[in-house]
This record gives sequence, C-alpha cells and structure tokens, in this order.
Amino acid sequence: MIEYLDRLSVTEAEELKRTIRELFRQTCILKVKYDPVTLIQKDNPRYRICDIHKEFIRDYLSVTGCELLHDPQEYIFRISGEGVMTEKLSMTTTLLVLILKLIYRDKIMGEGLRATVTTLEEIREYGKNTNLINRKLTNQEWQEALTLMKVHQMLEIPCAIVNVEDSTPLYIYSTVNIYCKTADINELVSQYQEEAERLVQSEEDIREGSEENYHQNVLE
Repeated sequence: MIEYLDRLSVTEAEELKRTIRELFRQTCILKVKYDPVTLIQKDNPRYRICDIHKEFIRDYLSVTGCELLHDPQEYIFRISGEGVMTEKLSMTTTLLVLILKLIYRDKIMGEGLRATVTTLEEIREYGKNTNLINRKLTNQEWQEALTLMKVHQMLEIPCAIVNVEDSTPLYIYSTVNIYCKTADINELVSQYQEEAERLVQSEEDIREGSEENYHQNVLE
C-alpha cells in the first residue's frame, strides 16, 4: 500500500488520503453534488478519486474490516462493514429520516428527479399526516437530525443549520434510501407509527405522574 502511494504525486496522494477520511466520516461519496445556495449540479472530485483508486481503497478498507461498495446506477461510493463507525440514531432522528425518505419517494414518483427539494414546513406536515411526528420538536432535536443528515449526505443545506427556517430549501439526495432501507416502506412506516404512539403515551404518563406527585406533595 505504501508503494502505491509512493508512485503518486504528493498532491494525488494527499487527495486520496482526504477522500478515504471523508468516506469514514460521511460513509458515502456522490458523483454529483449540488451547490448549497443555487442548487446547481456540479461534479464531485472525490467521486472521481474513488473511481480511479477504487482497488487500492478496497484493499485499504479490507484491513480495517470495511468494504467499499459502488452503486453505478445511483453513482455512489460508500463503505460498510464492522469497521464502520455507526451512530446511534435517536427515535426522533430516525422518524425524521423516514419522513425524508417518504418525501423523496413521493417527489420522484410525482415530479421527477429535479424536484427533490423539501422544507422544514413540509417535513412537519408529513410527520403530522403520517402520525410519525405528532408533537412540536425542540430546536436541539431539529439541529441534531439535520446535522446527521448533512454529514451523511442525505441533505444539502444552503446555510448554517442554526439558520435553517421553515421555508429554507433543502435538497434531498438519493442516499436517503440507504437509511431505513426496506422492501416495503409502508410496512416500515406502520411499524414506526406504533413506536411513535408508544413514545408519546410514555411521555404523557410521565408528565401525568409528575403532576400527580406535585399535587400530592402540596396536599401533604
């Protein structure tokens, strides 16, 4: 492996190392990225590096217990395997990813590939209509979910996450299909609806219990 890097120029070797680091950080690299402000397509140089050096990257990743996967139809390189650092998604973030997947599916089927733009307002509306999110989320919950989606290349966000407003356009990448992957998305939605309802009921029980204890202490 060292010999392979030695045959490259200093610039090429450094770009290859950066590309591998990005694979570990965001788990996937897309061929086409969108300018976060104009949403105009542009080629991603990291994808080209993956394509040129894919055999070396595969050999390197195999040592770390990872595998380089390539989807030639979606134009995505990604890593998987035991060596990949996995993030534990909160229930809320998981539900928001699932909602994003629903929005992406509906837009692809109804409006075509150039229409995969959403907003926080639309995400909330989908959450309400599907009963996946039936409460007001905190700013921290939104920021945690949006950060994860941006890092893992599910969303292109045109500004700092703290500045995202209800009408801010958010471009959805096809990589959202990698997460919450299932043959039948409707079945998955049904499953998470039940879990969401149990979560809300649990929060209500805790709140009612706290109020009951408060009134009991006051009476005592």
